[in-house]
Amino acid sequence: MAKTRPGVPSKIKTGRKELDSYTIKGTNKLVRAGDCVLMRPSDAGKPPYVARVEKIEADARNNVKVHCRWYYRPEESLGGRRQFHGAKELFLSDHFDVQSAHTIEGKCIVHTFKNYTRLENVGAEDYYCRFEYKAATGAFTPDRVAVYCKCEMPYNPDDLMVQCEGCKDWYHPACVGMTIEEAKKLDHFVCAECSSDDDVKKSQNGFAASPADDVKVRVSLFCKCMCKIVQKLEADINNGIVVFRWKRSAEKDNLEGFLMGTSHRGAGKLVITWKLFGGD
Repeated sequence: MAKTRPGVPSKIKTGRKELDSYTIKGTNKLVRAGDCVLMRPSDAGKPPYVARVEKIEADARNNVKVHCRWYYRPEESLGGRRQFHGAKELFLSDHFDVQSAHTIEGKCIVHTFKNYTRLENVGAEDYYCRFEYKAATGAFTPDRVAVYCKCEMPYNPDDLMVQCEGCKDWYHPACVGMTIEEAKKLDHFVCAECSSDDDVKKSQNGFAASPADDVKVRVSLFCKCMCKIVQKLEADINNGIVVFRWKRSAEKDNLEGFLMGTSHRGAGKLVITWKLFGGD
C-alpha cells in the first residue's frame, strides 16, 4: 500500500454503500469509523502507517475501502525528527486518503499527550499526538508549547527529568552534569541557579528570623522564579503586593493557571496579595 500525495484526491466510484464496521482479515477485531489503525506500508522494511478511519464503504462486488486521515511520524514531516519527539509520537495531518481495507494490519490507540504521560505501561499499540500537521506547508498547530530545562526544549516523555525544589522547573540530567543513574538515586534536587540564591538557602535551612521574614523569603524566591515568564515584575514586599506584567496572552494564561488565591486582574497586569504565600 502507498499513500497518495497530499492534496491529490483519490478516485471514488459511485454505487458504494457505507458500512458500520469491518473485520480485519485473519482476526476477529472490528474496525469502526473513529478507530485508529495500523496499515501495511509499501516498503516491508518500514513501520506500519497509522491512520484514523473516517468512513468505511463497500462497492457492488463487496470490495471494502476505508476513508482515512493519516498520522505522520516526525521523520515523515518536513522538519524531520527532533530531540524532543518521543518514539511513539505522531502528528495528525490534514492528509486524507482512500485505501483498501485489506491493508489494515491491526488496531492501535492514539492518546492525547496528557493521557499518554499518565500510562503506567506503554504497549506496542499505544501512541500519542500533541500536534496537528499541515502536510503541504509543514506548519504545526499549536505552533508553540511549554519548554523546560536549560536547553529550553519541549517535554519528551521518553526522557528522564528531575525537578528543582526551588524554581520547580524540570531538567535533563545531562544538562545539569548528571548521569541517568545518578539522577535516579536523587532524593532531592536544587538547580545551580536556585542553590546559589541566599534566599533559597535560608528557606531550606530555616534561617528566617521571624514568620514575617520567612514570608518575605518565599515571596522573593517566587518572584525570581516567575521572572522567567513575565516581562516586568514589581514587588512591594513590605506592603504585601506583587504585580506581574506578562509578555503574551499565552503566558498570562499560564501565570493565572499557576497562581491560586486572592488576586486582582487589571489591564496587562496581575496583582497578588500575601495570602497566596501563606501570610496574614
